[in-house]
Amino acid sequence: MRSSSLAALALINLPIAWFGVGAGPVRAEEAIPMTEETSTPDPMAAPAPAEDPTEDPQAASPDPTKDWRGTVEIYGFAPLRATGSVTIRGFESDVDADLGDILSALDWLTYVRGSVEKGRWGLLTDLSYVKLSGEDGRTGRRGLFTGNTEVSTTQGIYDFALRYRFGSPETAIAEPGHYSFIPYAGVRVLDMGLDVKAEIREIDGDRRFGAERSFDRTWAQPLLGFQATYFLSPKLRAFARADIGGFDFSGAKDYTGNAQLGLGYAVGNNTDLTLSWRYLGINYSNGDERPSGIRSYQNGIEMGVKFFF
Repeated sequence: MRSSSLAALALINLPIAWFGVGAGPVRAEEAIPMTEETSTPDPMAAPAPAEDPTEDPQAASPDPTKDWRGTVEIYGFAPLRATGSVTIRGFESDVDADLGDILSALDWLTYVRGSVEKGRWGLLTDLSYVKLSGEDGRTGRRGLFTGNTEVSTTQGIYDFALRYRFGSPETAIAEPGHYSFIPYAGVRVLDMGLDVKAEIREIDGDRRFGAERSFDRTWAQPLLGFQATYFLSPKLRAFARADIGGFDFSGAKDYTGNAQLGLGYAVGNNTDLTLSWRYLGINYSNGDERPSGIRSYQNGIEMGVKFFF
């Protein structure tokens, strides 16, 4: 940059030295002796090219709309209460369970979310799988019969969607007032399974009465939703999420929905701890003469760890 500055100064001073400003012509005795170091510049010579500031790596700033970004969130959903019903070929059973009932029957769970974007367009996914099983045995009041029931349920919900971001990129830390609003549209795949085994046995004899019924169904729903974030302080943000799927697309009754509201707190430059309230609803019936389906309404606490990269 020094050679560029000297060239610019020479060009600025050249007409002043050559023609003068508000003064008479330069007298011969006042002229500066010519030497190799002080030779008269050629007015017809092309000026030295100035450096292009775009070639300076410090002056060039990358376009944030062209960067790849992503998030991964590992979380857990703990329903404080779950209500609804399960119908298998016309036989309906009501469900009303609290968190203790759910935890005692829990066999496996997996929850993970992720997103990736380039510019403002991106993809997101939300994958969850839960398996519950339980056994209940009872003896009749007269002590003549004993009954035993085994129940096993699986619930898989897999979301895949295209998203577009308004506002700032998703980060763990930002200035207060920064926000993002991300609508999305895609598909939700549900995989539900229910197995029920019931047996009644005579205590003093060999007579047994048993029944087994099962319901397994995998189907897809159109999905619409949004997620939003607003920074309350550099490390604390409020966030919300809501979606709806189904629109009776794959059954006589077919819809699902989520609503979520919570806070995230940064514990590093790229890591967030999240705590939120969440509601999840599922209502499905195949519409057969002896219908099978499920109604499930859950609300509770969700906690997670979210990574930004």
